[in-house]
Amino acid sequence: MVMTFTNSLSATEAERADVRVMLIGALGCNLAWGIIDAVMFLMNSMAERKLNERTVHLARAADNPGTGRGIVAEALPSIVLPALSADDLDRIRLYLVGLPEDKVRARVNAMDLAGALGVFLLVFLCTFPVVAPFIIITDAMLAVSVSNTIACGLLFLTGYSLGRHYGHPFRVGFSMVAAGLVLVAIASALGG
Repeated sequence: MVMTFTNSLSATEAERADVRVMLIGALGCNLAWGIIDAVMFLMNSMAERKLNERTVHLARAADNPGTGRGIVAEALPSIVLPALSADDLDRIRLYLVGLPEDKVRARVNAMDLAGALGVFLLVFLCTFPVVAPFIIITDAMLAVSVSNTIACGLLFLTGYSLGRHYGHPFRVGFSMVAAGLVLVAIASALGG
């Protein structure tokens, strides 16, 4: 996102006023997206909790254990279902039926708010390493190059970290850089 702003500068003609406008735009955009992403995180948490609440209420209202097991099975990931027997599903159903109402009720909790704050900070603070060269370096062309290098490095580190979970950190790291560059090119071409 920030790269669409930083690359919008005409490096050969950019003046300090242009850099200042770009910095304000990049920070404002990431501030807005940080808020939007934090709200979307909270909405997703609540939607998940509402689905869980609905599952518990349906399991409680089931007219027989077989129907209750079916409700539990629908709520579980399909990849784990083959590993569960009818007794396992019934044990889960009985656990859900026995939950106190205050544990079932969907509501925002402190962990949700902390997660939303974390999402906001992650989105907003990721702006600073990419815009820092424009604050430090007076040559706009050099600042664009350094900024793009930092952004690509951050993309690589993100992909590398994600790729460690898949067993291919370098492949995912380089794929993240490639995907990021393509997305920036598309956004820039569309005026974003």
